[in-house]
Amino acid sequence: MPTTGLVWLRRDLRLADNPALAHALNVCERVVPVFIDAPDEEAPWSPGAASRWWLHHSLARLAANLHALGSGLILRQGPTLSTLAELIDACGATHLFWNRLYEPAALARDQNIERWACERGLTVASFNASLLHEPWTLHTGKGTPYKVFTPYWNACLKQPSPSLPEPAAARLPALPPSLHSLPLAALGLLPQIAWNSGLHASWAPGEAGANAALHDFVAEPMLQYRSARDIPADPGTSRLSAHLHFGELGPRQIWHACLTSKAGAEAYLRQLYWREFAHHLLYHFPHSADSPLDARFASFAWLNDEPSLAAWRGGRTGIPIVDAGMRQLRHTGWMHNRVRMVVASLLTKNLLQPWQAGARWFWDTLLDADLANNTLGWQWVAGCGADAAPFFRIFNPILQGERYDADGIYVRRWVPELARLPARWIHRPFEAPPDVLNAAAVRLGRDYPWPIVDLKGSRQRALAAWGDIKGAAS
Repeated sequence: MPTTGLVWLRRDLRLADNPALAHALNVCERVVPVFIDAPDEEAPWSPGAASRWWLHHSLARLAANLHALGSGLILRQGPTLSTLAELIDACGATHLFWNRLYEPAALARDQNIERWACERGLTVASFNASLLHEPWTLHTGKGTPYKVFTPYWNACLKQPSPSLPEPAAARLPALPPSLHSLPLAALGLLPQIAWNSGLHASWAPGEAGANAALHDFVAEPMLQYRSARDIPADPGTSRLSAHLHFGELGPRQIWHACLTSKAGAEAYLRQLYWREFAHHLLYHFPHSADSPLDARFASFAWLNDEPSLAAWRGGRTGIPIVDAGMRQLRHTGWMHNRVRMVVASLLTKNLLQPWQAGARWFWDTLLDADLANNTLGWQWVAGCGADAAPFFRIFNPILQGERYDADGIYVRRWVPELARLPARWIHRPFEAPPDVLNAAAVRLGRDYPWPIVDLKGSRQRALAAWGDIKGAAS
């Protein structure tokens, strides 16, 4: 009987540079790629609606690619362990392979499945497909995890360069005839209410779309990345984050593509290492997904004001750059990184809403929602995480808009009710003279809201709240 290996796919939805798949092809005569939808096993951070939309389309592309090579993709729904047991019995698998995940719930599940598989006598192996460095391989001189990025970055630079990515196989063995797959629609990944038209217009999930996006970025935007990445109206960022999260593209592929181009590579690769740092932190401090890494913030006086949170979610705060970002997020499932910091600062500092509320909203609405990155980003802005911006560093969203969207192109795109305002007033319509507002057909309080918070006064309120806890022991 031929040796059969089950390749359990999760967020490694690609054929090229897929270590688990490549290993299975090397040691087994038959290979069975399987994806098991079991979102409850990732609780309390089960994938959000936007992520599941992307997952649907990525699985469709992967299944088509596997079919074109003579194989296919077996789709099932969980629970994972019993589903794997059923599949192993059905095809007589003797090997089980997967690429590692690092979130707390996934780690616990995978360790349990590894124990079960070994007890059953299966040959089991897991691989690193999503990081340049495993979280446990780097530590400070004292043997502790890094909490500051620059020393972590310097330690990474001393490591050997990532190995070259492996190409996809030219042909795959056929699936055993004893197996059946659920239709993709049966997984119920797509939204029942059609809010996703903007996603279709903005993105191309799948390995081919990922490679095209990487090629386009390296060919031009990366050359000006250092200067252009902060301008939200310009295509100055890579927009690779969702492709990377779902494993349609691996970090080794990005690394070597960037180094081949060279111009602008260091600035971009430094950002790639922020992603590595995020996973390093979440692995060593798993509680940080829900709790502040800086223990002083456990007693911080957050306000939990639902009307303010609702206005922020809906892009109706009366602060144009913030509203533009929140509307971009709602329409495209993505937001420019500079704007992410601005909207997060307004929520946590000016509105004094808990960072966890913002993290949850991003988790449900971002296509690139990644637990490690999401946690690091929100705790960084809120001042309670590793290498965090000090809490007293409070972005002024008006000045941020005027600096990085000077002509108002970004705001006009996403807040069209302000489109006719002159650039002088586009980021501060609440200060514009009545005749300017009339000429632009803007009626504050009707066409566009007055600001829901006084920026100066709320800044002082935030600093006072910080003062109440900053002397507490860490």
